[in-house]
Amino acid sequence: MDSRELSLAPLTQGPSPPGPPECARPRSGKPGGRRNQGWSCSLIVASLIGAFGSSFLYGYNLSVVNAPTPYIKAFFNETWGRRYGHPIDPDTLTLLWSVTVSIFAIGGLVGTLMVKLIGKFLGRKYTLLVNNGFAISAALLMACSLQAGAFEMLIVGRFIMGVDGGIALSALPMYLSEISPKEIRGSLGQVTAIFICIGVFTGQLLGLPELLGKESTWPYLFGVIVAPAVVQLVSLPFLPESPRYLLFEKHDQAGAEKAFRTFLGKEDVSQEVEEVLAEGRVQRNIRLASVLELLRTPCVRWQVLTVVVTMACYQLCGLNAIWFYTNSIFGKAGIPPEKIPYITLSTGGIETLASIFSGLVIERLGRRPLLIGGFGLMTLFFGILTVTLTLQDQAPWIPYLSIVCILAIIASFCSGPGGIPFVLTGEFFEQSQRPAAFIVAGTVNWLSNFAVGLLFPFIQKSLDTYCFLVFAAICFAGALYLYFVLPETKNRTYAEISQAFAKRNKASPPAEKTDSAVTDDRNIKRPEADSSSTLDNSVKNGIV
Repeated sequence: MDSRELSLAPLTQGPSPPGPPECARPRSGKPGGRRNQGWSCSLIVASLIGAFGSSFLYGYNLSVVNAPTPYIKAFFNETWGRRYGHPIDPDTLTLLWSVTVSIFAIGGLVGTLMVKLIGKFLGRKYTLLVNNGFAISAALLMACSLQAGAFEMLIVGRFIMGVDGGIALSALPMYLSEISPKEIRGSLGQVTAIFICIGVFTGQLLGLPELLGKESTWPYLFGVIVAPAVVQLVSLPFLPESPRYLLFEKHDQAGAEKAFRTFLGKEDVSQEVEEVLAEGRVQRNIRLASVLELLRTPCVRWQVLTVVVTMACYQLCGLNAIWFYTNSIFGKAGIPPEKIPYITLSTGGIETLASIFSGLVIERLGRRPLLIGGFGLMTLFFGILTVTLTLQDQAPWIPYLSIVCILAIIASFCSGPGGIPFVLTGEFFEQSQRPAAFIVAGTVNWLSNFAVGLLFPFIQKSLDTYCFLVFAAICFAGALYLYFVLPETKNRTYAEISQAFAKRNKASPPAEKTDSAVTDDRNIKRPEADSSSTLDNSVKNGIV
């Protein structure tokens, strides 16, 4: 009996098994096992609106500070002189600017640590809705900082925007993972990465001098943040909550069935409900695991380690270093300085196209090839880029080869490593473990982000162009680890993924431990009506 048969056995075998509750019985003439693998309208709208007000803003805030950098520094200097009667010291200006940029990551870490507590009481959807309050308040603070003559408002706004990003990058992948059928779970999960890339591109575009990248209009670059937040705030309430959250944590079976119908676009959701109930039967209760309990659970040890490795490689793979060198490489290639911002748009365009490509092929190729191939190609192109940067003065065509390497590295990153880590975090863990898993993933993500911002200037100063060999080594190590450890999760249930890790964990997943108990329970004959009511009562009591 394979893992899927094992997970469904309590609901499908035995002389008088516990009958499914009323909501799990087919209400249409379609066969109970038939799946609608298409994208329903509600599923598309939920993913687009959720990502537009969440991951889009994260990507936008990564790039939006680049274009107005000289104007913001001038604002710091002017404000300091007006307050204290003398220009700001260069070291103090550098410190203020560093704090302005890096405090976004500190806010992200704070937001990540908050998401479990907020999500427990509000659910996935309402966590995203409340999160818009952070985005709107941050946008108003940053947009009004110039007029108020207070650079502290800009710094505080960046921190609050980081909190918004930390919550968004945990709550959104959870929501998308729980509302999607397993056949398109990877493609839907990639919407998070696609909108991060679109956000980066939008920040680059609006930062052009012809738009908002001028001394008189740079505060409006931050005011734009209000628009996506308001769109999500007025649209998302009309969409259902995660059906898994409704069933496991709110014990609302009718609401969960209704949500499944809306998201899947069909009346018969019996098989989906059966899978969720089978997962719940294995868990025995729906008490949320803490981070410490998750780290101490033997049967998810390698899942946690894999999430930590992929998230660390996601930030430490060197893409931030690429942005540092882009302008100088374009200048070496003979591109006039005033044209470089327009050429830089090509990097944002490549990001977006590569992430869309990944979303289209992830359910065909799987997670493993895209992740391993992405890190492998980044290793190769980082090596070539090191050579071309070292020899760029030897021939006029070498800087152009460096540009090709930069675009290839960006495309390799966005085609796999740029989004799949968020998908895997949602796929690896049971319902009760998922919030804690996203806290672990988010903490690693934001701490790695902060470490790169803090350490890269010293690495670059010490190694110069050879700093890319450090990132090549990180990418190679990540690809090697994933090749030996990561199982393919495409089109597999949570129980099947747990089974795939069982041998490496040297601990049986809950499905195996409870198999004998379930078998004994299956041999006990009960009246049909009693079994249905028993399961209904179990769901209400939190034991499914």
